[in-house]
Amino acid sequence: MWKPPERIKYKPQPGLNPSAEEARSAVMFTPVKLGPLSLEQRTWVPAMVPWRSNEDGFVTDDVLDWYERFAKGQPGAIVIEATGIRDIPSGPLLRIGDDRFIPGLKELADVVRSASRGKTRLLIQIIDFLTIRRRPEPAKYFARFLAVTDEHRERLEAHDWTEQQIREHLAGLPDAELDTILTEPELEALRMGYRERVTDLHLPHVKNLPRVLPDLFAQATRRAREAGIDGVELHYAHAYTMASFLSATNGRTDGYGGPRRNRVRLPLEIFQHIRNVVGEDYCVGCRFLSDECIEGGNTVDDARYFAVEFARAGMDFLSLSRGGKFDDAKQPLVGWAAYPYTGRSGYECMPGYISDDFGPFGRNIEPVAQIKAAVNGAGYNTPVVVIGGIHGFQQAEALLREGKADIIGAARQSLADPDWFLKLRLGKGDQVRVCEYTNYCEGLDTKHKQVTCQLWDRLQLATQDVALSRDGRRRLVAPEWDSSD
Repeated sequence: MWKPPERIKYKPQPGLNPSAEEARSAVMFTPVKLGPLSLEQRTWVPAMVPWRSNEDGFVTDDVLDWYERFAKGQPGAIVIEATGIRDIPSGPLLRIGDDRFIPGLKELADVVRSASRGKTRLLIQIIDFLTIRRRPEPAKYFARFLAVTDEHRERLEAHDWTEQQIREHLAGLPDAELDTILTEPELEALRMGYRERVTDLHLPHVKNLPRVLPDLFAQATRRAREAGIDGVELHYAHAYTMASFLSATNGRTDGYGGPRRNRVRLPLEIFQHIRNVVGEDYCVGCRFLSDECIEGGNTVDDARYFAVEFARAGMDFLSLSRGGKFDDAKQPLVGWAAYPYTGRSGYECMPGYISDDFGPFGRNIEPVAQIKAAVNGAGYNTPVVVIGGIHGFQQAEALLREGKADIIGAARQSLADPDWFLKLRLGKGDQVRVCEYTNYCEGLDTKHKQVTCQLWDRLQLATQDVALSRDGRRRLVAPEWDSSD
């Protein structure tokens, strides 16, 4: 993962914890409404992909255990991991692209409701993504994948060569010469792995995305509602399809790219189609980026514009992340796919304890405050969720009281201690297991390993009934907490 050149090392800075009496008067633990849905408190566990599903995309026992453990901490809301809206193989990621997934999701909703004693609302993040392939071995790329064209023959001055001769010749050329012969997409497919973009209008299925996606998202939302899930978070963030439509890098020429009003068109059409299918009385919001953090990408100014448009359309909440793009990802190893959190934009999404002068804590707060101010200034009170390096009560409570956000989201801190909101509320903040921002969890995610936290995944391994990772070396959920301690 990319790290800032300053390489300043930071330690956790959670600040002072509230007493039980102070917590009772804290804004953090007051109710908030997301349209038709009420949360008992302004605490939020964002979507995290833990790699606990199976190749068929179903809810497994490991998935149930993962969310049950967060629910025992009784946050205001938990968002289920990014769940695919298409009924296609996508590895051990949850899917919601067919009605056969409803029973498992219903069981998950029941487990969260029971474990939280009815205090936690459950939402599901639904996502679409385009094809991405692993970086190939060069010999295999030239032998099997490259489509030999007349342009290649022209640049090689090899008009009489057979296709096989051209393939073999290209496979033996140094990189500098390949740069003059292959196109940019061909070079990317060779050196990074093939990746589809929303601007690939020569591909019929990409050209037809505006026609296909609204109903895919709407039917996924219908299934979520039928499963008893309390709401849906539309994944319009990071490196995936909908974020790519919003991006300033989207140059589609069919009315869905270019100016901001065109780039926001499909996200709004999807939301409107969802409303047509499930009605106004079901909670639907979205997650998008405060800043893409890439050259030529969206800035906070773009995000302010999109936020107002989403609020005007009637979304029930707005959740803000930042960065996490393919555009500046590091070159993967042969046999691995590019990972959108390895470049500078990925660092902005998940900053680590080795940082710059700003440090890893709260890097998204001020951008989100500007976005919330734009929404409120336009006359809307749509709740805004801030996420990004928030791990202490003082910081969280201050930004709520100052009106910089309405809800506090914390992913890595919640992973480090699923009970941390509850501990703060009970005046037992001194017992919180504080995230150290080593990004151990992110390293596991990069390798598509089951995500855990180094602060607890080796504890009590021999305890009876502790579920272990596939390699048998790590526990899969945090140890239980006894609130009477």
